[in-house]
Amino acid sequence: MEILEQLGFFGLFIGSFLAATIIPFSSDVLLVGILVAGADPFVSLGVATAGNWLGGMTSYYIGRIGKWEWIEKWFKVSEEKLRRQKSKIDKYGALLALLTWLPFVGDVFAIGLGFYRTDAVKTAFFMLVGKGLRFLFWVMLYMRFGEAVLDLFS
Repeated sequence: MEILEQLGFFGLFIGSFLAATIIPFSSDVLLVGILVAGADPFVSLGVATAGNWLGGMTSYYIGRIGKWEWIEKWFKVSEEKLRRQKSKIDKYGALLALLTWLPFVGDVFAIGLGFYRTDAVKTAFFMLVGKGLRFLFWVMLYMRFGEAVLDLFS
C-alpha cells in the first residue's frame, strides 16, 4: 500500500484498478492516504473512480468470456442454480452495477453481470455512477473531517 501511495496518482489509479478485480484490498485507504499526503481532492476523486471503474469493467468482461459449462464443471454449480441466478439478474439488469462498489461482493456482481450478458453500455454507466459516488463520499468526508477519517481504517 505504501508503495502505491508513494507513486502518487499513478499508484492510486493502479491500486484502484486492482482493488476492483479479484485482488482483495481497499482502494478507499489509498484514496484517503493520497488526500492526507496533500493531493488535490477532485483529481484524486477522478483518478480513483477511473481506475476502479476500469477494473470493474475488466471483471465484467472476464465474466463475459465465461461459459455455463465451465461454471458447472469447475465450480460445481448446477444449471438450475445458474438459471435461478439469471432470473434475478434479468429482473434488475444493469442497475445491479450500482452495487459493484461493495466490498467483496462487488467483484462478484461485476463478473456475474458479464457472465449473464447485461447491456455493456448501461452496465458501464451504472458502475461508473456507483463507484464515483463511493469515492465522492470519502472525498467529502475527508474535506469535512480531515485526517480524522484515517481513524476509520485503523
